[in-house]
Amino acid sequence: MQQIDRKQKKRLGMSRNVFVFGWVSFFTDVSSEMIFAAFPLFLSSVLGVSTALIGLIEGLGDSAANFFKIVSGWLSDKLGERKWMTAAGYGLSTIVKPFLLIASSWGSAMVIRVLERTGKGVRIAPRDALIADCTTDGTAGRGFGFQKAMDSFGAMVGIAIAATVVYFILGPDTVLITANVFHWLVLIGVIPAAIAVFLIIFFIKEQRASRAEREAANHIPKPKVLDKRFMIFLAVMTLFNLGNSADAFLVLRASNIGISLFYIFLLLIIFKLVYAVVSYPVGKLSDRIGRKRLIVTGWAIYVVTYILLALASSEWYLILIAVTYGLYSGLADGVSKAFVADIVSPRRRGMAYGLYHGMVGFAVLLASVIAGVLWDKINPSAAFYFGAGMSGLAMLGMIFFVKELHAPAK
Repeated sequence: MQQIDRKQKKRLGMSRNVFVFGWVSFFTDVSSEMIFAAFPLFLSSVLGVSTALIGLIEGLGDSAANFFKIVSGWLSDKLGERKWMTAAGYGLSTIVKPFLLIASSWGSAMVIRVLERTGKGVRIAPRDALIADCTTDGTAGRGFGFQKAMDSFGAMVGIAIAATVVYFILGPDTVLITANVFHWLVLIGVIPAAIAVFLIIFFIKEQRASRAEREAANHIPKPKVLDKRFMIFLAVMTLFNLGNSADAFLVLRASNIGISLFYIFLLLIIFKLVYAVVSYPVGKLSDRIGRKRLIVTGWAIYVVTYILLALASSEWYLILIAVTYGLYSGLADGVSKAFVADIVSPRRRGMAYGLYHGMVGFAVLLASVIAGVLWDKINPSAAFYFGAGMSGLAMLGMIFFVKELHAPAK
């Protein structure tokens, strides 16, 4: 059985696994954002899908993997095998993307989206557990912050490539996407996805504790995965994500205001740039001052962002929204994952991350369906006011009911 190499070279203060996973996230998001940033516009402009149905498809896409998130996390704990489950998930997502080239109805597009997100479900819990296993020296915030920063830089590059394709084929003022442009995005986007799978197979090492470490761990009291602290945090995260509809609604809102496709991509680049720049230093900061106050700050910015989306009437609103949405994401996303690593037993991290991502996914599904219905039946602003209200309640729950495990190191 392979054991942890305590002398492996550090990169930016992180183990090789964490560093490589950052690049895996980078290439994966170059691919995914190239393709799926334009996916809701492909559904509406090319396939003629209604906003409510787009909400359902995106919600199912983000939530189809919920069962697999929980099962793969539990199974990775039981087998002590995280690398190959992670590789299988990334591989599945990569394999199904080219089938978008022949999608000719909302049904076929939905099936492809569900399978692509299922790959994410298979990989995400074992991957996050493996990152947590590699940051037992008190650097979980730094590790998850780096992963989210690279994820966002990759998304920014992917969107920039997509914007370039749109600019040269359709021009800067086109509002609607065409099937030809979307197919070009798919063809180019498969390449970085394949690179990510290659990196996992050949450069990620399984992380296992030595026998001495396992025996020592058996004599140290550990919080259970389903203890009160974890369950309260999970409930508050679920409440927050009931107001966190799929990002497709941000793209649809920009299109609803009349922003051209090219400039929508530029707004997404601003969002991802802010997200990337903020994530890593905030993750490091959370290792020193604690996670909770940073999560609450991020959620407060999210509430403001959704109120701005409800009020948005011009591109100037959307520039501000791109910045505040990036700030929220950089403050809360990676730090929330590090918070899970703090409050659960290392031997149950796979299951914990499976439950965490699973419940978030179910909440996003419901949030997306509600947002789509409110958009169609009332108006677009109603969808965002609802999201702001639910997220505000969750912020209060985080403040008054969630406790950190211990004081951060000074």
